Amino acid sequence: MTPGVFVEETSSGIKPIQGVGTATAAFIGFTARGPLNEAVLVTSWTHFTNVFGEFTADAYLPHSVYGYFLNGGGNAYIVSLGTGTDADADAAPAELPQDGPRENAGTAGPVRGQLAAAGGRPALTVGLAPGAAHGTSPVTVEVEDPGDAGDEDTFKLVVRRDGKVEEEYDNVSAKRGPAFIGTVLKKSALITLEEVKGATLARPAKGTRVTLAPAAPATVSVVAQGAPVRAPARPSPGLYIGDTAARTGLAGLEAVDDITMVAAPDLMSAYRRGAIDAEGVKAVQLALVAHCESMGDRVAILDPLPGLNAQQVRDWRQEYSGFDSKYAGLYWPWVKVMDPVEKRAETVPPSGHIAGVWARNDATRGVHKAPANEVMRGVLSPALAVTKGEQSILNPIGVNCLRTFPGQGVRIWGARTLSSDPEWRYINVRRLFNYVEKSILDGTNWVVFEPNDRYLWEGVSRTVTAFLTRVWRSGALFGRSPAEAFFVRCDEENNPPENRDAGVLTIDIGIAPVKPAEFVVFRLSQYTPGADTDK
Repeated sequence: MTPGVFVEETSSGIKPIQGVGTATAAFIGFTARGPLNEAVLVTSWTHFTNVFGEFTADAYLPHSVYGYFLNGGGNAYIVSLGTGTDADADAAPAELPQDGPRENAGTAGPVRGQLAAAGGRPALTVGLAPGAAHGTSPVTVEVEDPGDAGDEDTFKLVVRRDGKVEEEYDNVSAKRGPAFIGTVLKKSALITLEEVKGATLARPAKGTRVTLAPAAPATVSVVAQGAPVRAPARPSPGLYIGDTAARTGLAGLEAVDDITMVAAPDLMSAYRRGAIDAEGVKAVQLALVAHCESMGDRVAILDPLPGLNAQQVRDWRQEYSGFDSKYAGLYWPWVKVMDPVEKRAETVPPSGHIAGVWARNDATRGVHKAPANEVMRGVLSPALAVTKGEQSILNPIGVNCLRTFPGQGVRIWGARTLSSDPEWRYINVRRLFNYVEKSILDGTNWVVFEPNDRYLWEGVSRTVTAFLTRVWRSGALFGRSPAEAFFVRCDEENNPPENRDAGVLTIDIGIAPVKPAEFVVFRLSQYTPGADTDK
């Protein structure tokens, strides 16, 4: 080395643990358009409408997502199950083969199929014309190559009945103009086309086709080149629960790590239409709870059945559903919001607005603060006025009430889980533990395969202690000092030789979470001046 000044960087021995996010929701339900059975991340209401469309009839999910962002929600994952009314068949998603089209005749239902824009978004709905709908022979609509006369934006549409060509339309285009497909096909005697509001049109894939049969109508979506074909399904418990291998429905959320809240508001729209009965609702909600319990890092926000009074929701909670989980919360009653489509007040499930309040509470106060006594933005009123007496019955069994107070708006007036274990009575305690556990797990990944000796034990202890000290200083832990608020133990006592030989490192951690002041008691008595107040 030559004479001079040198700088060496050394490790402090402490690898800081960063707190994970706590306010990412997942919603399962129906949308006007968009990818089906795929967890799609949206960051705002505008982002949602660009992908999935605006409010739609018979769907509560758009209202829930709107309420989520209005109340302060951040990121959200959307799993669309279709429009909810596309078909009566309980069908599974299908993929368009690269070497040609695939047909799916389906069973009785709407006599239509969908031509979709790039990315699989529905753009045009193809249906049988009134005269053709009364026949018995299927009608096939197929996209063919336009030949040399066409340019890259045009295509040929062939309409067949019983395999015989009935109508041909050369060089039609998805672009506005004289050859626009929506204009040209107005003269068809067999099929009708209508544009899907808000969709951007694109040229469909060559070789794709839809079979429309009066007795067995098609449920196949024809999409742009390379995009998937999806067969919408009639709402059923299986549609919501999904399949882990196919990553559909609720099961598809297992692959998304950053979700902390899960809700299925359109479970109730299917119930209202009679597509799912109360037993089906219970099955899906049990699956929601089981999903959150197995993942261990998220909480289910459950909606009650519509139109229940206090006695009925009590019976639903205790006698029928029988939920007992520290990973779920139930909120009642439904809430009235303004429907921008119908221009009138509509009653919707509260789960979306609740998730938004949770996210806002995390951002402004912290995950340790109970998400209660918070205003619900965008809510006109609860669907049913809740009395103090009714709440005194429902609160002990874990039904969180939504109440209106003069001059204070509509507020969440409960913060309980559905657990019978007093240690996990409060939602904020469960979510605080989720936050601490996930943060420590992510922040100590560097420990794996390190030498399991005293230096490692001391390093891990310092790292976790530094993180929990920050959590204590934020007000999340009870105690006048870190020693009262938590403990971290990683030494030879909990890491004996047999554990080290098995490659196991054990760190014992205990924290004292802050519980909410759920019952505030002021003791008042008459006071006589000069009397001894210490007695």
